[in-house]
Amino acid sequence: MKLDVFTVDAFTRRPFSGNPAAVIPMLQVSDEQTLQQVSAELNLSETAYVTPAAGGTRPWQECGRFSLRWFTPTNEVPLCGHATLATAHVLFHCLGNTNARLEFDTKSGVLVAKRDGTLITLDFPANPPRPLDPAEEAQLAGLLKVASGGLPVSQVLLSRTSKKLLVRLHQSCSRQQLEALQMDVGDLQRRHDGSLVKGVILTLEGGQDEADYHCYSRYFAPWNGIPEDPVTGSAHTVLGPFWSEQLGRPSLKCRQVSPRGGDMTVTVRDDGRVDLTGEATLVMQGHITL
Repeated sequence: MKLDVFTVDAFTRRPFSGNPAAVIPMLQVSDEQTLQQVSAELNLSETAYVTPAAGGTRPWQECGRFSLRWFTPTNEVPLCGHATLATAHVLFHCLGNTNARLEFDTKSGVLVAKRDGTLITLDFPANPPRPLDPAEEAQLAGLLKVASGGLPVSQVLLSRTSKKLLVRLHQSCSRQQLEALQMDVGDLQRRHDGSLVKGVILTLEGGQDEADYHCYSRYFAPWNGIPEDPVTGSAHTVLGPFWSEQLGRPSLKCRQVSPRGGDMTVTVRDDGRVDLTGEATLVMQGHITL
């Protein structure tokens, strides 16, 4: 059996930047072991499997609702922003879907993608971070010693819904320092077993001008088989609520300053959700034989 495979760079308009994801359209879902094996073979941070909810003669072009699952090379994850953006891009711009709005049934509920020209907006649940309680501080003491990469820290919070640790760097740190940081991801894993934390977000306040980014970040998730994720939608469901409260503004221009780098606009809504807006570009198309 042959399946179409698309590789898309998400949260960027330029190839070879942003976050690459594989997207595999399937009319019928394969067994979980096969999905995991294919994801390991492709060895990207995420592989998305998308299936139309209804049949018909032209399901990829006409269907407005799909099931969607995401796999890293080692395990299935409950939420992935960049692979959802990549999936919407493939449906809208590669498979000719005629809808302006798509719904995805996922393990994180129904997610919505809307297009406006080349921009795609994802409707995701917000995952605001909260201060650590004493028991969490004790359990994460070893991780906290290395989670900053050696840079000074002003705040540490935990998003319990997404298991992401947010480390706010001190205002004395620069974007260049965050970009140059060398994280020992093996040490992260040695310090914590992944029971409370599945990913570490390092973040820094941006500039005050409207032309500037409002925040910068990097994201490390070795517990999910991802040493560093280039641009992370799910991390911005944590960053958005945090920086929106800190800066007193609902809409944020965000830059993830990994070596590949990528941009998105995060809009925090009053209903416990966030809108993640960005672009994507197709870089490869082919087949995989099962």
